[in-house]
Amino acid sequence: MRCSIALTAIAALASSVFGRVYYEETFSDASSIENFKPSEAREDIGEIKLSKGKWYADEENSVGLQLTEDARFYAYTSKLKRPFNTKGKDFVLQFTVKYEQDIDCGGAYLKLLPPTLDPAKFDGESEYEVMFGPDICGSTNRRVHAIINYNSTNEQIDKVVQPRGDQLSHQYTFWVKSDKTFEIRIDNKVQEEGKIEDFWKVLPDKQIPDPDAKKPEDWVDGPAMIEDPEDEKPEDWVDGPETIPDPDAQKPEDWDDDMDGDWEPPMIANPEYKGAWKPRMIKNPEYKGEWVAPLIDNPDYEEDEDLAVFNIGYIGLDIWTVKSGTIFDNILITDDIDYASQFGNSTWADYVEKEVEAKKVVDDAEAKKLEEERKAKQEEEEKAKAKEAEAKADDAEADEDELEEDEDKADENKADESAEEEQAEESAEEEQSVEEEQAEESAEEEQAEEQSAEEEQPAEDEEPTTEDEEQTAEQIKAAKKAAKRAAAKEAAEKAKLAAEAAKKAAEEAELDEDDEKAVHDEL
Repeated sequence: MRCSIALTAIAALASSVFGRVYYEETFSDASSIENFKPSEAREDIGEIKLSKGKWYADEENSVGLQLTEDARFYAYTSKLKRPFNTKGKDFVLQFTVKYEQDIDCGGAYLKLLPPTLDPAKFDGESEYEVMFGPDICGSTNRRVHAIINYNSTNEQIDKVVQPRGDQLSHQYTFWVKSDKTFEIRIDNKVQEEGKIEDFWKVLPDKQIPDPDAKKPEDWVDGPAMIEDPEDEKPEDWVDGPETIPDPDAQKPEDWDDDMDGDWEPPMIANPEYKGAWKPRMIKNPEYKGEWVAPLIDNPDYEEDEDLAVFNIGYIGLDIWTVKSGTIFDNILITDDIDYASQFGNSTWADYVEKEVEAKKVVDDAEAKKLEEERKAKQEEEEKAKAKEAEAKADDAEADEDELEEDEDKADENKADESAEEEQAEESAEEEQSVEEEQAEESAEEEQAEEQSAEEEQPAEDEEPTTEDEEQTAEQIKAAKKAAKRAAAKEAAEKAKLAAEAAKKAAEEAELDEDDEKAVHDEL
């Protein structure tokens, strides 16, 4: 509030003490934004609002006009208190810009428009008198525009003035003097100055090369250096050969001329060789340099009193920005640089340090917030990893339990197979024993039948002798042995078949177990 009162007092004295103020806006009044009228030429223009930004030096003084929408065109105009024709007067345009959003691509310049403008039709093609302010797009395409209109043609200054691209408020000043000279200042420091006609090529050159002049016939324009004709090569100058046989080299003892050929010493650099001799170079005494035609006054040049004379009725905001957040503030148009300096000090310079401190507080808080978010994110990631590891461990344990269960089943299957094998062997032995018993019974039956047959023979047959009885006993014994062998052979074959079947079943079970183990390993 104190700042607004002070500025009001300054403005009241401006016309009497300093010069005249044609436009002055600090945006301290909440209704000041109503002075900026949107163009009706297009429907997609971005919205503006009053804002002091995320960090600021003063609750009231730091309020400015802020661009609020990303990737938008902005087309607004604000009318001057009174039209300003700068002929015979100094002209000063001054304002501050804060790229709060850490600008990547966007302009922050103002256009000064003629009184004849129709604000409703204002767009990028509308005629303007002056365009001034920073424009940044990327790290290399950045400059302070300083464009003036001359004979309906917009001419850019032919020097590149670098803008300020940080996130603090900076003051831009364009001062065009009545004597046709100028200054461009940033933060009260002169960045470029000189004559208008030297920096904006809108007038013909005052002087031009004489088109009728011709280079004199005796003019020597080269070479600038020549060989000294009096220089002579020294008598001890050695200009060859570059290499010589090594005088210290000796023929190897095992060298065989017939087998290895004629021996030659290796070549070394000639220590006395100095290279090809050339006379030293001296300045050409007849050289006069490149001939240039003398300058004469340009008959087409005519000083124009209306150069850099502007007729201003409106301020225009016609820009494109990728990222919103830019804040314009403390806009001034006057014909007095002293008033502009005092105005700038009271609205901007006096608050620079406070704004720097305020931004540091915001940056520290933002850094703290980011660090907390980083730690929280890290903790969440660690929890997620721990949970994932726990789940994997549970899965591995389940797989291990399943594998142990499969191994137990495999052991049971092997035990069953072993039991079956033992049972098969026992069955084979039992069958063999039965067969042997059956063979013995068959042999006894045959013996009984033979004895019965012998008993039924006629009496006249001779009684069997002891020798015959022994022979018969031997035959019976041999038959029993043969029957036992046959039964044992048959039982052995059956046992062998049963053992092979059991072995095959065991191998299949072992293959199944290996497959299950491989699956478990993959898991």
